[in-house]
Amino acid sequence: MWKHVASNALTLLIVAFVALGGLIAWAKSTYEAAGPLSEAICIQVESGSNMRRVSQDLAQKGAVTRPQLLRMGANYTDRTDQLKAGSFLIPERSSMREIVAVVTGDGQSTCGTEIVYRIGVTGQELRVRELDPALGEFDVVAEFDPITGAEPAVYTELRNRPDTRYRVSVAEGATSWHIAEALGAADFMAGEIAEVPPEGLLAPDSYEVQSGTLREDLLARMRDVQGARLARAWEERADGLPYETPEEALIMASIVEKETGVPEERRQVASVFVNRLEDGMRLQTDPTVIYGITNGRGVLGRGLRRSELQTPTPYNTYEIDGLPPTPIANPGLESINAALSPDTTDYLYFVADGSGGHAFARTLAEHNENVSRWRAIENEGGTSN
Repeated sequence: MWKHVASNALTLLIVAFVALGGLIAWAKSTYEAAGPLSEAICIQVESGSNMRRVSQDLAQKGAVTRPQLLRMGANYTDRTDQLKAGSFLIPERSSMREIVAVVTGDGQSTCGTEIVYRIGVTGQELRVRELDPALGEFDVVAEFDPITGAEPAVYTELRNRPDTRYRVSVAEGATSWHIAEALGAADFMAGEIAEVPPEGLLAPDSYEVQSGTLREDLLARMRDVQGARLARAWEERADGLPYETPEEALIMASIVEKETGVPEERRQVASVFVNRLEDGMRLQTDPTVIYGITNGRGVLGRGLRRSELQTPTPYNTYEIDGLPPTPIANPGLESINAALSPDTTDYLYFVADGSGGHAFARTLAEHNENVSRWRAIENEGGTSN
């Protein structure tokens, strides 16, 4: 009899172990299987929240069908205590394992409100936008100039949301004075700017910042990036260039930046100025003359007068030999690369061609023909070098 009881008990124990193994296998499979979401959503994790609240919110939004299993999986993988605050994009068909990874450290806060402060060459614009997770596109809900425009109520409301992210985008060719002035108007940043950074040392780019980021800290980041870019390009520069220092190359890069907005032309434009330096010709470029008048503080707003072209200043390259004393703007990476790896050409001149680009010439006669064509286009409706 005891043998019979022992046999039955052993059988039940084996069945229990098999059932437990099957349950574990089912739980693991379900935890890692594609989820029920038919389209992407944003999930908000408040500061101080916990995995129970998050799992219940996910269940209400239709991202998971078994919130208890999600919590068990997070516990088993030691991720429960790694929950992050933020607004996270949960892609369609995300498994519970993938969702836990997103909200506990592997994902970035990418949903919700984004405030983008765009600092251009001649102005600035603050744009408030929100991500539509289903389409993966941002909807602009407000935009205004923080220096000259009134602050819309929606900006005041949305900038205080916990999921709001901030980005400062600086255009290639903006001057240091303009960048400093624009940052001073960014009310989501903090601290004073002690002095305007030297021209050319700030890298145009897009920078993610936090609310309360110090303005001086952002400027330091921009200087670090520009320094690294210039150092790398200098190490990889072409042979025989007429620059003695990286600083001279940066001056040339700023001139290239201001002379053309067509990316494909940068190395050709650089080749013109390199050829002129090597031939002992003056650069004769209008953007340097303009900088000598404005000192990078705003735009001239009109054409250059003949008297201004004939007035000597350290930046009037119609009157001085060689390069001006400093950059005339903050050049982007491509203009730096163009200055240090220009095309090999025998061009000495260029003028606007009416299409947004330029016509290049080897001789003064060719250049004069290009100038005549440009003036005819103007009359039907640049700047020549």
